[in-house]
Amino acid sequence: MGKIKKDLLEFWEDQMRLSHTSSNYFFRKSPSHYHMMLIVMHAYKYDETLSVEELKTKLFKTSRPKSALMIKEACDKNFFILEKKGKDNRKKYVLPTPEFVSEFNEYLKTLNNLSF
Repeated sequence: MGKIKKDLLEFWEDQMRLSHTSSNYFFRKSPSHYHMMLIVMHAYKYDETLSVEELKTKLFKTSRPKSALMIKEACDKNFFILEKKGKDNRKKYVLPTPEFVSEFNEYLKTLNNLSF
């Protein structure tokens, strides 16, 4: 009988194979990187606006300069985009790119199918 679900070890090994080719490596560099991803995706899921300044504030144990650098890197790697909305063009909002949303959804599907 063929395996339907992956086990935890297989999942980890697959993730390590992909680590340098996708968001897997970038968002697993540190707990702060992973936390940033979860904050942005939470805001996206609930259709909440998330400004760059709000994101910097929410990232605990991360300095504001380090947070700014992490956000810039995520944008440079095409995981996030910054968008100006409303009347105040100085305020930028963080959004995941469609490509990253798709990749994140695949990651969640894989997690849902894991067995121990």
